[in-house]
Amino acid sequence: QKEDIEVTLLPAGHCPGSVMFLFEGENGTVLYTGDFRLAKGEAARMELLHSGTRVKDIQSVYLDTTFCDPKFYHIPSREECLNGILELVRSWTSLTRYHVVWLNCKAAYGYEYLFINLSEELGIKVHVNKLDMFRNMPEILYHVTTDRGTQIHACRHPRDDDCFRVNRLPCGMTCQNGTPLHIISIKPSTMWFGERIK
Repeated sequence: QKEDIEVTLLPAGHCPGSVMFLFEGENGTVLYTGDFRLAKGEAARMELLHSGTRVKDIQSVYLDTTFCDPKFYHIPSREECLNGILELVRSWTSLTRYHVVWLNCKAAYGYEYLFINLSEELGIKVHVNKLDMFRNMPEILYHVTTDRGTQIHACRHPRDDDCFRVNRLPCGMTCQNGTPLHIISIKPSTMWFGERIK
């Protein structure tokens, strides 16, 4: 028995290239989210999720439920998080050029929004180990660098935490021009909000 099914890929907002799948056929419409991150109002702007002026009738949703837990009662918006990080990074890096920030990013992708906004707002490029992983994302290449002399680092090492304990960045930097670095670490992670009581 044959059935024609229309499959639409919708942006998931999780990391570059991430999508949700909308399946439409004679037996109904199904949305499979996978990992996704949508702010309030973003779904309303997805034209392919609508039929005319209303959202399409969806019979089934297969929902990623990582944060569908009462302990994740409040997860701040991406903008709130960015503003908090911006304030911290700006105040730290403005002390001296030897005050640096290490963004302890556990995944390879998904932090592009943070890198781009920090770079644009502060005029500081973000140090990464290699640029090749960003070659297909030209919009970020202006904001990242392999120059270790910058004040914001997102470089990675298999044992990042061990490096940080001895006041050394994962890329090996401990000082500039003989002056020791003052390093703070920021761990951008949604999981943190589930580890807090309130």
